[in-house]
Amino acid sequence: MEKHDYWVKNPNLKLFKDLEWNIPEQKSGTLNIVGGNSGSFSTVIHTAEFLSKTFPIKKLNILLPDSLKSKVPPLPDITFLPSTESGSINKSSTLNDFVDSADFTLMVGDVSKNSATSIALSNAIKNTTRPVLLTRDAIDSVSPEMTNLIEREGFYLIGSLAQIQNVFRSVYYPKMILLSQPLLPIIEALHKFTLSYPTTILTFHQDQIIVASGGKVVTTPLEKTSYTPISLWDGQLAGKISAMNLFTPNKPLEASVSALTVKLPHDF
Repeated sequence: MEKHDYWVKNPNLKLFKDLEWNIPEQKSGTLNIVGGNSGSFSTVIHTAEFLSKTFPIKKLNILLPDSLKSKVPPLPDITFLPSTESGSINKSSTLNDFVDSADFTLMVGDVSKNSATSIALSNAIKNTTRPVLLTRDAIDSVSPEMTNLIEREGFYLIGSLAQIQNVFRSVYYPKMILLSQPLLPIIEALHKFTLSYPTTILTFHQDQIIVASGGKVVTTPLEKTSYTPISLWDGQLAGKISAMNLFTPNKPLEASVSALTVKLPHDF
């Protein structure tokens, strides 16, 4: 077996381009976008607006804490969840039911870090077999419960290398990753980690966007895409990955890589 044959480079952005054909012509599927707190909710709204305009999603549920009721118009696609005293998402059957009934859930962040919200998000994830993607501070929020989440199927983490490093630490993974490491040791660590856990990870290191799932790793040069080191984390890419996995279930690596370059000519 050739060494590192699990690592595929994508310099010409041609990998899995055929998955664009899986985007349906008619609206289909249900996708949740969860996040926000009393002081910040723009990422949730902007990601929802982007997805509603560019992907044919039949039902797009926006889930916000009810501390935002006076700040956000009561649109039909918004559901307000019980909030903590500080205005972030609290544990509720409403959140659990929405996550369990949707085809895909994106926890996009702006959730603020507190124990009540950590428990709320973690419980919603543990109580469903549906796919869930975490990005931005949603990853940090559930970090204390990561050992109870990381072994479930359909679990996606879109985060900085520092966040993925913390995930490794949270689950006591024996092989650590260091921010100062060259690319190859990072690739090797993600290869072994995603063989151990059924998790799909997207991160960024040394000008390469890295996607790992099922022991396979794909790297794409950042300069070949439309992203910057900052825009990778603004919620839009996580939204595209959620949509592509919604339309191409059971192919997390392929769908996530294709999201990096998928053309979106439609306005739905």
